[in-house]
Amino acid sequence: MTDTPRTEFDAELQDRLMRYAAIDSQSDATTGVTPSTECQWDMLRLLEQELTEIGAADVELTDYGVVLATVPGTAEGPTIGFLAHVDTAPQFNAAGVKPRVIDGYNGGDITYPDDVDLVLSPKDHPYLGTKVGHDIITASGTTLLGGDDKAGVAIIMTMARHLLNAQGSKHPTLRIAFTPDEEIGCGFDNRLAEDLKVDFAYTLDGGVVGEIVYESFSADGAVVTVTGVSIHPGYAKDKMVNAAHLASKIIQTLPQATMQPETTEGDQGFIHVTDMNGGSSEMELKFILRDFELEGLAAKGDLLRQICAAVQASEPRAKITCEITPQYRNMRYWLENDMTPVELARAACTDNGVEVLSVPIRGGTDGSRLTEMGIPTPNIFTGMQCIHGPKEWISVQDMALATQVCLSLVERAAKAEALAT
Repeated sequence: MTDTPRTEFDAELQDRLMRYAAIDSQSDATTGVTPSTECQWDMLRLLEQELTEIGAADVELTDYGVVLATVPGTAEGPTIGFLAHVDTAPQFNAAGVKPRVIDGYNGGDITYPDDVDLVLSPKDHPYLGTKVGHDIITASGTTLLGGDDKAGVAIIMTMARHLLNAQGSKHPTLRIAFTPDEEIGCGFDNRLAEDLKVDFAYTLDGGVVGEIVYESFSADGAVVTVTGVSIHPGYAKDKMVNAAHLASKIIQTLPQATMQPETTEGDQGFIHVTDMNGGSSEMELKFILRDFELEGLAAKGDLLRQICAAVQASEPRAKITCEITPQYRNMRYWLENDMTPVELARAACTDNGVEVLSVPIRGGTDGSRLTEMGIPTPNIFTGMQCIHGPKEWISVQDMALATQVCLSLVERAAKAEALAT
């Protein structure tokens, strides 16, 4: 077994993630309110209370569901934000999470007490095989863990508690924000950019150790509505137009081999149908469109419109509409003009012996929106793996490394200011 070094942060990070993960805070895109679920308020109120208890300043729970707080600076420097989202993904069961710790992982298969057929194996997940000797947190087999992004919450809280209690620590003013509904893409309120009051920020919402991400997908959402002609099926000959058949035709006409999430990787974008609702008289289809470049994103929107128009032409009695709305844009478009926050995070990784990985993220973060609104916000690793499913896991020691990187980052920011003056 590998002798894995422990840090002063391990126990606190483990305790925080275990407590936070056990709280149901799953988001729900169908409710039409923000936060989308009442249980997210429970998590937000807990964090408001804990930030007050550790001595943070300006602690506030906004009416748009964001907890804000300040760690007062002890040195000059830029005001830096740290963000994580409290909601967990709606793609898998998140009620009744029972987090557990596998102390000193031995490198073998991990099984689950509540699903004996479920196995997490380093044969299928090689990154797990590099964590021999680490303390692994996972769930019990019937739920996701919620490390996405409660690991980020735990890291930020641990960092804040440490800085508020450390003697002689030199760091600029920090602003903390815990946000709702990131997983369903509708928790970002435009007021946050002004209320945060920072020069730049970081989301703690990344994966493998060393990830410093400044490129994300650009994203649009699409809603296709198919209205058919309804009539009693017994008398439907030459009269009925079945909306469900036409909706299926739209989906089947999309490129199957080159433009779906399950057939794309790397820098390839996709068109993904996420929801189908309705019946023979009317169907609603929801899509997400993703590409790293705006030209590619626009092309995917045009393709979806063309397919809808072709199916419409095949059945003039139907009515098919396709509405496409912007969601977020690749943060690279802004960050590449000023890489200061990215280079600061990279240097902090180097300080801690961490190899930097800056690969484009096949998704988006709250940082994508913040960056677009003028607050450069790259993404920092937490260690989370196999997210949005029952095999989700994370290493406590990876979380501790992320905490150390954040502490080095804010210390570097203060030193950079001192050198500049």
